Parts: sequence; structure tokens; C-alpha cells
Amino acid sequence: MKIAIFLWKLSRLLQEGGINLIVIYQKVISPFLPKVCRFEPSCSEYAREAVEKYGLKKGCHMAIKRLLRCHPINTGGYDPVKEK
Repeated sequence: MKIAIFLWKLSRLLQEGGINLIVIYQKVISPFLPKVCRFEPSCSEYAREAVEKYGLKKGCHMAIKRLLRCHPINTGGYDPVKEK
């Protein structure tokens, strides 16, 4: 039982670390870059929400798929994180 609790806490710690890295990007780096995201919410906001809702592994997978769709050929638009 202690191992399960440890693994759960480790998972939460990694998830929160991932979210914190995204927030740091949003507050420190993103303001100096041109606004080029074709989607609403922005790709970084989408990544943060996906990691919060689905955890680090699935959330990062969803964010990478979203980033691959964010290019000039795609029209973009409203694309929120799907509800669980």
C-alpha cells in the first residue's frame, strides 16, 4: 500500500512540475514572442489544461498532437481540451 501511495505522490509531483514549466513559459518566454498560435485557447494553455485534466503522460501526448496541427495551412479556430 505504501508503494501505491508513493507512486501516486510521485505522479502528482511530476504532473505539477510539468504544469509549472508551462506556466513559466507562458509568463517569462511567451510575452516576448509574436502571437502565431492559430487556435483558441493557445497551444500553451491547451497543454496546461490537458496535463491538469489527464495527467503528464496523456496531457503531453495531447499537447504534442495539438502543436503538430498548429501551422499556417491549418485554419485553426476554437479547439478546447475534451472533457473526460
